[in-house]
Amino acid sequence: MNKPPIFYGIIPARYGSMRFQGKPLARILGKPMFWHVYERARKCPELSQIVLATDDERIASSAKLLNVPVVMTRNNHISGTDRVLEAAEKLCVPENAVVVNIQGDEPTLEPAMLSELVQPFESPEIHVTTLARKIHPKEAENSNLVKVVFAKNHKALYFSRSPVPASRNGKEDELYGHIGLYAFRMKILRRFVILGPSRLEAVEKLEQLRLLENGIPIHVVITKHRTISVDRSEDIKTVSEILQGKMNIKDAITYKGKIHD
Repeated sequence: MNKPPIFYGIIPARYGSMRFQGKPLARILGKPMFWHVYERARKCPELSQIVLATDDERIASSAKLLNVPVVMTRNNHISGTDRVLEAAEKLCVPENAVVVNIQGDEPTLEPAMLSELVQPFESPEIHVTTLARKIHPKEAENSNLVKVVFAKNHKALYFSRSPVPASRNGKEDELYGHIGLYAFRMKILRRFVILGPSRLEAVEKLEQLRLLENGIPIHVVITKHRTISVDRSEDIKTVSEILQGKMNIKDAITYKGKIHD
């Protein structure tokens, strides 16, 4: 009988950002954003260890002051997933373990989403998982919201910034928005980085397409939970109101879509 895998959570936190420099240190209700993500992730009972992976001493110093475990990584990684692998290797994560890539700009993350993400790994046939939620056709028009199409067995068929599938018969109940949380078996995470950027990944600017192009299946888990990412400085106010209970996630997503269009 196969033993259940051990789950490790890694939060990549890069200082440099074209749209929002120093984003992980942005203050939300008196604490840096990475602290909120870490505290939410800690509430997921399946994760045995959670660390912050950063390339910047300012972030590392702030993490240490707040008792957030941190791993220093190189500053020349081309993606957050590459950073996650380096951190996992430094932690000596075993080959049969599962590594969860927790986006560092999701301070409203629901811990239950992480539980949903790792549950499919009860099956040894699952290599990579990610989340998706049903969306309204109006949401699908937003190119910043990635859409996913998947088969009956929940294997991802394609991810796109375009509204897919395109409805030719007026049916609009098959639109799903991708939520950028991933869990990888360690050996697949290593292979992902070794493969390097793929053709469609370069076109859509979506690194998950690298897996599909190389025949590595992604299992899509449907969630009813929502979260909102901090992409620009103006999102801080919205997220703060959510955490204080002054705004719900649904209204926040609608509001964010309007100000970023």
